[in-house]
Amino acid sequence: MTDTSTSTNASGPFIAAIDQGTTSSRCIIFDRDGRIVAVDQKEHEQIFPKPGWVEHDANEIWANVQAVVAGAIANAGRDVAGFTPSDVKAIGITNQRETTMMWDKNTGEPVYHAIVWQDTRTDALCRELGRNVGQDRFRRQTGLPLASYFAGPKVRWLLDNVEGLRERAERGDVVFGTMDSWVIWNLTGGVDGGVHVTDVTNASRTLLMDLKTLQWDEKICASIGVPTAVLPEIRSSSEVYGTTSVGGLTAVPVASALGDQQAALFGQTCFAVGEAKSTYGTGTFMLMNTGETPVNSYAGLITTVGYRIGSDKPVYALEGSIAVTGSLVQWMRDQMGLIKTAAEIEELAASVDDNGGAYFVPAFSGLFAPYWRSDARGVIAGLTRYVTKAHIARAVLEATAWQTREIADAMLKDSGTEVSTLKVDGGMTANNLLMQTLSDFLDVPVVRPMVAETTCLGAAYAAGLAIGFWPDTEALRANWKRAAEWTPRMDAAERDKEYKQWLKAVQATMGWLDEQ
Repeated sequence: MTDTSTSTNASGPFIAAIDQGTTSSRCIIFDRDGRIVAVDQKEHEQIFPKPGWVEHDANEIWANVQAVVAGAIANAGRDVAGFTPSDVKAIGITNQRETTMMWDKNTGEPVYHAIVWQDTRTDALCRELGRNVGQDRFRRQTGLPLASYFAGPKVRWLLDNVEGLRERAERGDVVFGTMDSWVIWNLTGGVDGGVHVTDVTNASRTLLMDLKTLQWDEKICASIGVPTAVLPEIRSSSEVYGTTSVGGLTAVPVASALGDQQAALFGQTCFAVGEAKSTYGTGTFMLMNTGETPVNSYAGLITTVGYRIGSDKPVYALEGSIAVTGSLVQWMRDQMGLIKTAAEIEELAASVDDNGGAYFVPAFSGLFAPYWRSDARGVIAGLTRYVTKAHIARAVLEATAWQTREIADAMLKDSGTEVSTLKVDGGMTANNLLMQTLSDFLDVPVVRPMVAETTCLGAAYAAGLAIGFWPDTEALRANWKRAAEWTPRMDAAERDKEYKQWLKAVQATMGWLDEQ
C-alpha cells in the first residue's frame, strides 16, 4: 500500500535531501508534489569496541554521502526524461541526532570515531555531572535530562580521553559537530571555507543550548566542561547555509538541517498543536507539536525544538524515545535465529491469537522515555511451557506498541493534549499487524502516508521553503496523502488488563545493574 516507488513521469525542478542515518546514508530527490523521483543508499560499518560502546567512522560516512548524492543524480538521469543536475534547486540535510564527533578544522580529519547516540560510555560522567541534583540539573534550560544519550557529555568524554585534544580545542584547531554539522561543513568546502553550523533542532539535543534563547548556554558549557570555541553557530532549520558542488551538482544551495525525528514531524506536516508522529526504525521516536512555547515535562519526556523556519518563531515539541524497536526484530533474526528475514516476524506473530502470557521488555541499553533508567536490562516475563516462538514474536511486536502507549500517556500528562491520530512512518510501518496493534493499544486511528520516507521529505520541504520552491506550509499540507488507516478493534477491559501486565514486566527490568 505504501508508495515508495519512484515517480518516473516527473518533471523538474526538484529538491534533494541527504539523510545521514544510524545505519546508512541516502539521498532522495523529490518533485514538487513531494513524490520520490530517485534514490540511492549506502550502509556504513557499526563499530563496537566495548560493551555499550557504539562508533562510526566519519570519513566513511562522508565518502558515502558523496557517493549517494552522485548515485541519486545518476538514477534520476536514467529514469527521468530530460533530467539534468541543474534541475536540483536545493539540498536539505537530515541526520541521526546526538551522534558526536570532533575534527581538525585545518586538515578535515576526525580526531576519533563518531560516538553514536546509542553509546552509553558517558553514564558515570552523567551521574557525576548530576551532583546532588541528579538527572534534572540542566532540564529547566535545555529541556533534557542528564543522560548518556545527548551530545554534550560525549564531547567532554572526547576532550578528557583523546590525548592532547583539550589543548588543541583551546587553541581553536578542533571543532565539534553532530552529523549535520560534519556533512554541511564538508558539502560547503571543508578545509576550504566550509561553514561550521548546526540548526536549532540538533543544537537542542546537546544539553548545551538554552531552549528559550536558542543560544549556547555558557554556564552549562562550563559545568559540563565544553569550551564554547568548539561549538558550531546555531541557525534556523530552513535557510541557505552555503552552496555545494558535490556529486555532479554545481553551486546548489544547502538550505536545511533538521534532526531526523524533527524532519519526520515536518515531513508528516504536523504543523498544528497536538499533531503527533511516530517513526518506527532502529528505535522509535514519537513527537508532538506543542506550539511556540516549550512545555516542560514532568512525566519523563524531552522538550525539544520541533523546527524553525527562517526568522519565524521556533515551534517546540514533546518527544518520547524508545531505544529498541526495529533492532529487536533484527536481534530475533541475527542473534536468536528465530526468523530468517525481518518481514517474517509478522507472519509468525499472526499465527497465534495472543502473546500466550509472555511479555518482552527490550531494555537492552536501559529504558528511555518515560523512565530514563540506564540500570535496566531486557526481560522476557510470564514464560510457561505453553509459550512458542510465535508467542515471543507477538510479544516482540507488542513491546513496540506498549512502549508507544506509555509515551502517549506521558504526553497527555504533560501537555493536557490527547493524541487524536497517530501519523506513522519508518521501516516497521510495513508490518500491518503492528499497525493494528498500535491502534488497539493506543485506542486511536493510526495513519500511514503515501510517501513513507517522511524524514527525507521533511528535509526537502524545509530546503524548498528556504528558496521559495514551495510558498508556505499550507502548500506542503496539500501534498500529504494517506495510504492506509487502522482503527481500534480491542475491547477496553482487555486493553487495560494487558497494559497492567506490561507495566509489571517493565518493573522487572529495573535495578538490574548495580551503580558501578
